[in-house]
Amino acid sequence: DALGRRILCGTEYATVRYVGSVPPAAGIWLGVEWDDPQRGKHDGTYEGTQYFKCRHPKGGSFIRPNKANFGVDFLTAIKDRYGLNYEQDVQHGTENTLVFGKKIVEFVGMDSIAEQQRQVQLNQLVDISVRECAVSHAGQEEEISRTCANIRHINLSKNLISSWETVVAIASQVQNLETLNISENKMKFPSTPTSVSSVFSKLKILALNQTDITWKEVLLCAPGWPALEELYLTSNNITVLERPDNVLQTLKLLDLSENQLQDGSQLHAIAHLPRLEQLILRNTGLTSIYFPDVGFGCKSKMFPSLKRLAIQDNKISQWSSINELDKLPSLRSLQCHNNPFMDTEKNPETLRQLIIAKISQLEVLNKSEIKERKGAELDYRKIFGKDWLAAGGNWNPEKNKPSEEFLAAHPRYLSLCLKYGTPEEGELKGQQPLILKNQLLTLTIKCPERPEQKPVEKKLPESMTIQRVKGLLYRLLKIPGSELKLSYESSKLEGKEVELDNDLKPLQFYSIENGDCVLVRW
Repeated sequence: DALGRRILCGTEYATVRYVGSVPPAAGIWLGVEWDDPQRGKHDGTYEGTQYFKCRHPKGGSFIRPNKANFGVDFLTAIKDRYGLNYEQDVQHGTENTLVFGKKIVEFVGMDSIAEQQRQVQLNQLVDISVRECAVSHAGQEEEISRTCANIRHINLSKNLISSWETVVAIASQVQNLETLNISENKMKFPSTPTSVSSVFSKLKILALNQTDITWKEVLLCAPGWPALEELYLTSNNITVLERPDNVLQTLKLLDLSENQLQDGSQLHAIAHLPRLEQLILRNTGLTSIYFPDVGFGCKSKMFPSLKRLAIQDNKISQWSSINELDKLPSLRSLQCHNNPFMDTEKNPETLRQLIIAKISQLEVLNKSEIKERKGAELDYRKIFGKDWLAAGGNWNPEKNKPSEEFLAAHPRYLSLCLKYGTPEEGELKGQQPLILKNQLLTLTIKCPERPEQKPVEKKLPESMTIQRVKGLLYRLLKIPGSELKLSYESSKLEGKEVELDNDLKPLQFYSIENGDCVLVRW
């Protein structure tokens, strides 16, 4: 039955929505809905009669059956792709040679030897790709398992598979299937619970991008994926998520990018997947993220194992969502490019520092390793020091009671004060946090472990990088920069030293001020 089948017509993909006559024209016609609606002429209605329905008003056409390519079976596609198809390999006009791939083989009893060679080659295939090979069905029963016993990884993307049953029919013949990509096949998925079989018992990675699957259908199929670790579901019009009960419990990576989720609360439905380490939510329409089970300063029970989160290309406009991410107990890496909250700060360096200071355990931000945490946290403490005082903050610990409003906007502020001490008054005078002027700093340079080296006073531009400071010290001390370890102490950070550990950063990055002391060790 052609109805519902996927077809190719030239290079265009379509789904058959109608088979039959279209008066007054004679003969049988196929009513098709094109993947590219620009290709069509109508919505399935012709001369006032509706033959089928389309999503797009111009998405449909009628074509003759002989124009439709209904595809090939899986094994034929493999043989074609890997140059192992007998009919193609025999070069006409040579009577005693067989071209096999690029090898010319003399034959005796041609059929049997060529067949054996093909069997050996097919049996050696472990990782196969038949992307865009017009695969539409599994072929004869058991033929795949007889011929390709060692396959573990299959790329079946952009073919003519029209139902999940076809996928099962192919996979059931591949004993050790670990990776399966069936993206870009518009297909029908089961609408009722499926009987659990062992077909996908070893499957670890599954890609279902652009297949029109819904989250409900994912959960109906998921009991059959008991060992699944990575699931890719991009561009599927998934808007609502439901909690997976007793399924997907082994999942480590989930990619829901390019699905317009209804709101941020949808994430709560998947927040209790115990092993989920990586969640990719690029361009999902998110406007906010929140974990309501705990207050600030506490760790949420949601997403207990989540280490890597990608939320770039969304609509998150409030810094409060970044504050919320500090509640995730395992978060180590964040990608958050291209969200409106980032437009609130013009200087990209300052922007990065603010995010680092707000999320205490972060190690990688926007694919770049965080080496500047100490400087970022010290700066944050200074930048918002005036707001802290205005909101009721005080140098006297007994009177230090900033307002709830301030703490909601800066949940980590008090813990940063505990870590580095409260900001001194001198640090806050005329503070212009987001404008970094190029001033000269008067610094004392000391070598605490070499008393014979007398302290030296130097005037250095605050834009000078640590690398250049080391160059200057080389001229002073004749010690190569690579052997020098620098830190600084300030009267405002009693007894605390701050390492100057990134050669590429300027002095101002570490919040060094006039009168501070640079300590040199080697």
